[in-house]
Formats: sequence, structure tokens, C-alpha cells
Amino acid sequence: MEKGQTMKQALDKLIQLIQVKQLDETLFEGNSLDIGTGRVYGGQVLGQALKAAQLTVGDNKSIHSMHAYFLREGNHSIPITYHVDISRNGRSFSTRRVTALQENRPIFITDMSFQIQETGLDYQANMPSVTDPETLIKQSDDSKSLKFPDRLQNLVNLTAPFDLLPVPTPGNNINIKSIWVKTKHKIGDDPDTHRALLAYISDYGLVTTALLPHMIEYDSPNMQLASIDHAMWFHRPFRVDEWLLYYCEPVSTSNARGLARGSLFDTRGLLIASTIQEGLVRQIKKGE
Repeated sequence: MEKGQTMKQALDKLIQLIQVKQLDETLFEGNSLDIGTGRVYGGQVLGQALKAAQLTVGDNKSIHSMHAYFLREGNHSIPITYHVDISRNGRSFSTRRVTALQENRPIFITDMSFQIQETGLDYQANMPSVTDPETLIKQSDDSKSLKFPDRLQNLVNLTAPFDLLPVPTPGNNINIKSIWVKTKHKIGDDPDTHRALLAYISDYGLVTTALLPHMIEYDSPNMQLASIDHAMWFHRPFRVDEWLLYYCEPVSTSNARGLARGSLFDTRGLLIASTIQEGLVRQIKKGE
């Protein structure tokens, strides 16, 4: 967060950043948030790509799935160009492929599918039994648990527009990471902006969940971490300015890769979205 900037201003800036500028029918441009690392936060690219694709689809269809690959590190000081390929327009579904480029080099690619609103069968996995956010707030005397240590201050810029509440896991299961998350202030009713902001925050800390069984901190000096791909499914309507539980669990670590799965629930227990991410989790040996 920039010096002197309020939380409301940080949120307004993020919403403006997510919107992307339309250059022509299928070409868009976005700027990047400075998170203090010189790189581009993957969730930002997910959100901007989603907004760009949605602008070519229309209001009668909304995203239900996206499958993305992070190809190269982005440079936050260079604008990102988003090229949308109109793969298919059907009566019920539309498909888009979005390529994000910097200096004519692709840094990210994603396929997205959009669907009209339909009625049908309804089932979901149960929401885990966790402490509700209001109780956690009452239990937290000065929110020390929500502050980042000095070594992680770069994450302040990334998460400044959001309230994050770490959640104690049932049975103190160290292999589960859960947080309640919402924007710090109410935002408008545009559902596409809510979805883009959820895509933005869905990349936060997901792949590091794969390190939990090994009891290794993500910023350990002998670890190299990077997101490889990210998949997301949108199941039900939601608001990102209301509390959502992000329940994350490791699936596998092997061959210097880690796989983690996330489920997002609202306070009523409705499953509103699911995520899966694979990332590089390479141990660096001394001398390498």
C-alpha cells in the first residue's frame, strides 16, 4: 500500500486496476500493482484476463471455469497487453482464450468458459466446521495475528484491500490452511468485478499449502516457489465484500512440484468456487 493511502483508496485502486482498458474489439491493456518484488502478482493477471474476456462475451453469460498457465515472470513496470481469442460462441456456452503479453512475449495464457444462467440439479460438498469470522474478530484483541512480519511486508501491498482472518483448523490439523476473506469496504453490485476480485485473491498462498506437510515456510531461503498453473470453477453467486472461507489443503508434492486444492464458501455454507493450483516447490541445495 502506498504511503499515506487509506484502505478505501487501496481498494478503489485495485478495482480500477482490474478493469483493463479496451484498445479494440479483442485487445486490452492493464497496468500492474507494485507489490514490492518487481514482479507481477499472478492473481492480478487472473483478474484482468477474466475482465478482458468477459467484455467480449456480453452480460447474458458469466464465467464458470478458467484454466491458466503462468509462462514467465511479469515486470510490474511494463503494461500488460491482453489478446482475447473468440474460440466459440454458442447458445449456452462461449469459450475464450486470453494471452497476456509484455514486450510481445507471452507471460500468461488461459482458457475460459462462460455460460447462460440455467436451472438443474444441485449438490455440493459440505463446508468444514470452522470458527465464524465474527467470533474470531471478538477473540482477537489487537489483530496481531493479521499483521505480517517485517520479512513479509511485500505482502501488505498485495492484500491491503482485503480483510484476512486466519482460521484455526479442526483438530489443529497442520495440513490445512483456512482464512476468512473479504474486501475491507463495500463495493458496487457488478458481478463481473466481484468474480475478478475473487480470482485475484484466489492465488494468494494457495500453492504454499503444499509445503504444510513438510513444515517448511514459503520464504525459506532454500526454497524456490513459483506458480505453474491455476484452475478455478465458479459454482454459485457471491459477493467478495462479504466474508468467504478459503479452505486450502495439500494434494501432492513430487518431482519439485506441489499441488494444492481450495474451496470457497460463504457464511451460509454455500460452495461458491473451487481452485486447484500446481507450482514449483524446488529445494535449492547449497552451492547451486
